[in-house]
Amino acid sequence: MLTRRLTAAAAAAATLLGAVVTGTAVADDPGGGVVCPPRDLDCDVTAHDPGKPPVGKPGGQPGKPPSEGGLPTCAIDGEEVPCSTPEMGTFNSADSCYWKPTDGPAGGLPPGFDTGAPPGWKPGDPGGRLYQVTCPRGGDVRGGIRWSATGPAGGGVDVQALAQQAVERLRLEGPDIGIVPKPEGKGLVGLPVWMWNKPGPTRTGPATASASAGSVTVTATATVRTVVWSMGDGATITCTGPGTPYTPDRGKEMSPTCGHKYTRTSDGSPGGRYPVTATTTWDVAWEGAGQTGTITTTRQSAISLAIGELQVLVRSRCSIGLECGVIESDCRIG
Repeated sequence: MLTRRLTAAAAAAATLLGAVVTGTAVADDPGGGVVCPPRDLDCDVTAHDPGKPPVGKPGGQPGKPPSEGGLPTCAIDGEEVPCSTPEMGTFNSADSCYWKPTDGPAGGLPPGFDTGAPPGWKPGDPGGRLYQVTCPRGGDVRGGIRWSATGPAGGGVDVQALAQQAVERLRLEGPDIGIVPKPEGKGLVGLPVWMWNKPGPTRTGPATASASAGSVTVTATATVRTVVWSMGDGATITCTGPGTPYTPDRGKEMSPTCGHKYTRTSDGSPGGRYPVTATTTWDVAWEGAGQTGTITTTRQSAISLAIGELQVLVRSRCSIGLECGVIESDCRIG
């Protein structure tokens, strides 16, 4: 059972479209099709729909981030409202109103009714159409039936498209890889490998950029969620921070934040080297024109490492005329 009270503006619009409105409407609504935004819509709603998650919250789990690709939420004066409803249509952030296509009342528009359409235009003609506009925070002052050539608010503003533009302007990059042993050298089986992402706004964040269209501006802020290192030997290491740069005083310690140990040489890998890739996952939070969302994107960088055995490296240090064992101390004059 769902109970709702229509606003005066909605009643006037319904009358204009040929509907009859009397008193308080009470109707069974098994599909849950009526959704009233909060506060000033004058809607008293009593509903129970256990299978429907909250608007803008995938799965209905508090605190769960939006799905990859950016599920938007819509808001008026900072308060979340549905991005679309069956009754009112689609929310347009440019004017904070809902727009729903209409052909007007069955008997046509009253004489002298001004929709903003060009002289002589009538429903069904090319070059525009009529919309029923409902403005929750503006009463019926900005609402009613309007003509538009290209859509809501003269084409409206695609806030999500602006968000994508802002993400592009961030110019995010894959990690600026710091690693020991160095790629130009040779590492050893069993010795620690240190990995880190050298700091910079486009590498480790946070980074901020904006995109505008008309009076609407969307600002995007990117932060790093994780860096996943694929080490070439089948191991993947997930690091939640940029990692710790190696310094000589660390000796043979393991990295406290992001490290690895190889258990076999890279001799069997292509070119005798392990391919190492580092993939950054960025969470980009955007907001603008009363809407918010999150876009998840990734960037990748790659190097390669040669990993050998300690015995091989120590024997190579023995000079001609020396007979070598497994370790350098076994070298003796022949």
